[in-house]
Amino acid sequence: MKITYLGHASLLIAFNGKRLLFDPFITGNPLAKDIDIATIEADYILITHGHQDHVLDVEAIANRTGAMLISNFEIISWFGEKGVKGHPMNHGGKFDFDFGTVKYVNAIHSSVLPDGTYGGNQGGFVIWDEDQCLYVAGDTALTLDMKLIPMTCPKLDIAILPIGDNFTMGYEDALIASDLVGCSRVLGYHFDTFPPIEIDKEKAKQLFSEDGKELIVPEIGESFEV
Repeated sequence: MKITYLGHASLLIAFNGKRLLFDPFITGNPLAKDIDIATIEADYILITHGHQDHVLDVEAIANRTGAMLISNFEIISWFGEKGVKGHPMNHGGKFDFDFGTVKYVNAIHSSVLPDGTYGGNQGGFVIWDEDQCLYVAGDTALTLDMKLIPMTCPKLDIAILPIGDNFTMGYEDALIASDLVGCSRVLGYHFDTFPPIEIDKEKAKQLFSEDGKELIVPEIGESFEV
């Protein structure tokens, strides 16, 4: 799989021949000013929860590309009223798509859509096929529910975890989360976008290194293979 970091919690992942876009918040992020959403192609858009900093560019990209949304029932219903097609899921459920299996897993956060509509329960995604598996945690606190992931899903090749603190867990808790999910390679996201979530990136990477793990702290626009 190829992962491209688009800033904040936005990711574009090439997985089994399909382009999976996660939580697109680009036009509202000054740090991502060099990313043009008109150049982003997506087959699916996966949404972890309804906050504006995760859904801002969903409608524009979906309308242009024809991408199908994957999220919880409430978010899919909200976008459906705008004419955007989607596949609804809920916690603990999994579904086989044409690129692989998606399981919607628990997250501890909050969720409301930009107009104040209830956004349902926030979540994360575990995605796999016969050869690869990744976990995109979304905005979450550290939770013991993460221990269920290695019990119910294939072994992870990479875990994508928030590390910015204040609104989510910080990198210290993300280190513990890496133990719970059984994955020593972590991509950190949801950091530096706003002053409350600015972090010492070198300190974060050193903490993981001291525990024999790898923390990738990407630059916006950076891509890498897993």
